[in-house]
Amino acid sequence: MDPRTVPVVQVDTGLPAVAPACLSAEHLRQAFGGSRLDWQPELSNEHRWTSKPPAKAAVLVALVQRQEIHVLLTQRSTGLSNHSGQIAFPGGRQDPEDHSANDTALREAWEEVGLARDRVEVLGSLPVYATGSGFDITPVVGLVTPPFALAPNPGEVDDIFEVPLSFLMNPAHHQWQQLDTPELSRRWLSMPYQDPLSGHQRFIWGATAGMLRNLYRFLAFQAPR
Repeated sequence: MDPRTVPVVQVDTGLPAVAPACLSAEHLRQAFGGSRLDWQPELSNEHRWTSKPPAKAAVLVALVQRQEIHVLLTQRSTGLSNHSGQIAFPGGRQDPEDHSANDTALREAWEEVGLARDRVEVLGSLPVYATGSGFDITPVVGLVTPPFALAPNPGEVDDIFEVPLSFLMNPAHHQWQQLDTPELSRRWLSMPYQDPLSGHQRFIWGATAGMLRNLYRFLAFQAPR
């Protein structure tokens, strides 16, 4: 199933974008360092299509401090058994030696794309996101300080790219797609991005889009009223 071909049933143009002032490193530090009472994620549980017990995992939502903040993303290798070819955050399954979700996310970012942990300032995490493929993922959010050199692991990552955080935090770029079959009806979020550097469309959807939507809801909740 190619998700790009599935009908778009809704675009969230009626929701406000997160203000640019709320996307600064200083505000992000304040938002994750403050109280998060009353905030609830919008998306947290996909329909599971596996009966195996869920596995703990973590991803790094790497916010790169450029002139404006960008989100570091990967295109997963087409040879992987889970979510092959999809756009994802660096991350993976928790190993026994990992002491926390932070350890998992930072280790995986190093193993997948060569991002050294001393370039990452961990701000906090978003609520666990349960995927249909049987992973309970903790999104660990961190600020990344350039300069840094990346080296994709060819067995896991086909490409590395960045998307402006302002693009992803604008719901005018959030579209809902729905697939209806005799067996099931499935609805998901996607955020297609036309990458000016590569000329390719980066089709962000599924769990990655869901976690970005939760980041949007969190930052919108934290914005000054």
